Amino acid sequence: MLPQTIPFMSEIRSFNTDDARWDAIRARRPEADGAFVYAVRTTGVYCRPACRSRLPLRKNVLYFETADAAHRAGFRACRRCKPDSAAPREPHLPAMLRACRVIDESPTPPPLAELARATGLSPSHFQRVFKRVVGVSPKQYAIGRRLERLRSTLRRSSRVTDAIHAAGFQCSSRAYDRSTNGLGETPTAYARRGRGLTLRWTTFGSRLGRVLVAATRKGVCFIALGLSESELVQRLREAFPLAQAERGGANIDRYAASVRRFADDSSLPLDLPLDIIGTAFQQRVWRELRRIPSGTTRSYKEVARQLGDESASRAVAAACASNPVALAIPCHRVVRSGGQLAGYRWGIERKRQLLDRERQAAAAVAASRA
Repeated sequence: MLPQTIPFMSEIRSFNTDDARWDAIRARRPEADGAFVYAVRTTGVYCRPACRSRLPLRKNVLYFETADAAHRAGFRACRRCKPDSAAPREPHLPAMLRACRVIDESPTPPPLAELARATGLSPSHFQRVFKRVVGVSPKQYAIGRRLERLRSTLRRSSRVTDAIHAAGFQCSSRAYDRSTNGLGETPTAYARRGRGLTLRWTTFGSRLGRVLVAATRKGVCFIALGLSESELVQRLREAFPLAQAERGGANIDRYAASVRRFADDSSLPLDLPLDIIGTAFQQRVWRELRRIPSGTTRSYKEVARQLGDESASRAVAAACASNPVALAIPCHRVVRSGGQLAGYRWGIERKRQLLDRERQAAAAVAASRA
């Protein structure tokens, strides 16, 4: 069975767009080291993508191809991650990036021996180093890239079989086996996403920024947080490319009013009818997240333990990252062991803001009862 870490594969890509670069910074992905540096307007400092310093606001971030370019623009190097240092922190990083490119450019997954030869390492050593640097095995990375190609092709192709072969799967049965975990549904179901559906949507401003809420006739199917309406509408179209999306409507206005109240005062309950699709595991995780009380947090390992498998903490993190309804499923209440904030699809600063407000509201309620 394909590991549940595969939803993260969409983040392991070439970093040639602002969205991909921001995702790398937010997740502090080491494989982005050397691809670019980022600078923060408010501090005047530039950093490596995986720098462990406090995450800046996205609106304050600028991207540069090299440290020299950032320096020429007037920014100074971070003393913590030393982005002006010529030597990468991971000596095998360039070789692993070459291996990733070989996999990316191959129509079918290259044999392990071929990848090892391309990096000058033995197969066993290459396997260990690749997993340490990239976070998954070469096989898992290759499967994830094929699933990403399949996802992209299904959005454009009207023939599922053509999309399967174009993505590098040699037979439909293998694609269906792999994609049930990677896409959350079969290729046929994925290709039909939204077909025949009419979605009602609206956006509004809040203390968390711009919020978009969309719903089917059965319930809320999408809640997203962002900086602008155009950004959020694009996310909706990517999630439901074949649906007919119409602005406004009685039910969506009512749902949006509930979300707005929660976004501005998270001490209030948010209980909405949901119409969301996910794997069986994702659905279990999402149900468990809705049981976490406001003002408290759980670690990924604690959630996994509640599901009966403490070793599934990475799979829990993947399910959190796939949450289609921000706030309604409170994935912001899941943190790393020890309480450190981990990545949040809608921005780590929003996660910190939500948790701080929920803790303050819970403390106020407790004080009023004392």
